[in-house]
Amino acid sequence: MTDSNSNSRYIRWLTYLMFMMFAMTSDSVGEIIKEVKVAFSVTNAQASLMHSLPMLGIALSGLFLGFLADKFGRKNTIILGLAVFGVACYSFMVANDFVLIVSLMTLSGIAVGIFKTGALALIGDISSSTKQHTATMNGAEAFFGVGAIIGPLIVAYLIHTGVAWQWLYVIAGGVCTLLITIALFVKYPSYKQSHADEAEKVSLMQSLKLLKNPYALGFSLGAFLYVAAESAIYVWMPSYLVCDATSVKATYDCYAEGSAQMLAIYSVTAFFVLRALGRFVGIWMMSHFNWALVLMLFSGAIVVCFAGGLMGGKQVALYLFPLTGIFMSVIYPTFNSKGISCFPKHQHGSVAGVILFFTAAGAAAGPFIMGLVSDANGGDAKYGFMVATVFAAILFVGLLLNFIFNPTQQRLEEIEASEYGAN
Repeated sequence: MTDSNSNSRYIRWLTYLMFMMFAMTSDSVGEIIKEVKVAFSVTNAQASLMHSLPMLGIALSGLFLGFLADKFGRKNTIILGLAVFGVACYSFMVANDFVLIVSLMTLSGIAVGIFKTGALALIGDISSSTKQHTATMNGAEAFFGVGAIIGPLIVAYLIHTGVAWQWLYVIAGGVCTLLITIALFVKYPSYKQSHADEAEKVSLMQSLKLLKNPYALGFSLGAFLYVAAESAIYVWMPSYLVCDATSVKATYDCYAEGSAQMLAIYSVTAFFVLRALGRFVGIWMMSHFNWALVLMLFSGAIVVCFAGGLMGGKQVALYLFPLTGIFMSVIYPTFNSKGISCFPKHQHGSVAGVILFFTAAGAAAGPFIMGLVSDANGGDAKYGFMVATVFAAILFVGLLLNFIFNPTQQRLEEIEASEYGAN
């Protein structure tokens, strides 16, 4: 019993660190784009490929390779994904060409799709209940939030000290090597098949059939709407908060001296800090409260913050937009957890891949649609946030209906009894 608990603890920390490592690189892309545009004289559209192509890689990898965790095991899939990610990271040491940089970022996205679906499936194996599954998922996303904070800080420090930003990926490669070593020596739990021939049924076609399943599709659409709304904060909030959008240099002199100007400059960091803190609190919250009620209330608060920030202007948005980090904190990990928990453990990898596909699609499509709408209205980021508010409002309506009708209650109770009852 002690050895089992010890292994579960090691595996849980291994999962947390994988999420943190991924966020260190993915959420630093904004800082990196600024350097790459100058170094290689690329356009905004070309530079945006550094964000959209890795997201596409994650999306396609999650959808078409998510079944690997169910067919070949969590450990093998995680080590494969980490190995590919590590090779991509170390290759940045010789990446002095824009095409090669974008190619390596895309490869790292594909690798993330592989090891993340394996990790998400593994969370089900080490959880003793669907409630603990949700708490662990919030923990993983909390560490993702930590990585989202320290990654950009590392890039900023490297650039400030005259060191190439590529060393961020070398650092991530070192973390990846450590994680592979841990994964090789830690004993993973074996997940039980419902039938003797279930392993043979796991395939790409079976994974794609999940797109028709109402539980998988419902939570996936929720993830798409959430990520599309969330991306407005870290992609478009800086553009909305600047005092003069036509100026070449960002100015914040329209805010009061001191703390207000400082908050405007570091608004995205403030958002990420609040989101990370909220996810740590979410570990406790999701173990003690009705998840459907929490998500309904928090999604409504996001709509209020977005609408208030638009109606009140920059002076109000300065506080309300970063504040959404608290309310956004528990939504995505809970979508992931409950969506995966609606299925038996031998399908967790495939389901995680489907949800990951919609997640990455939302991250890629949301900012793009907002940018198009803003450009069509004179380039004002306010119009992009109007689109984000619509996404958030649709999400709220869906979660309100979910709370009222509770369509997953019976399904989750069945899975609780069949998959976790013996633990």
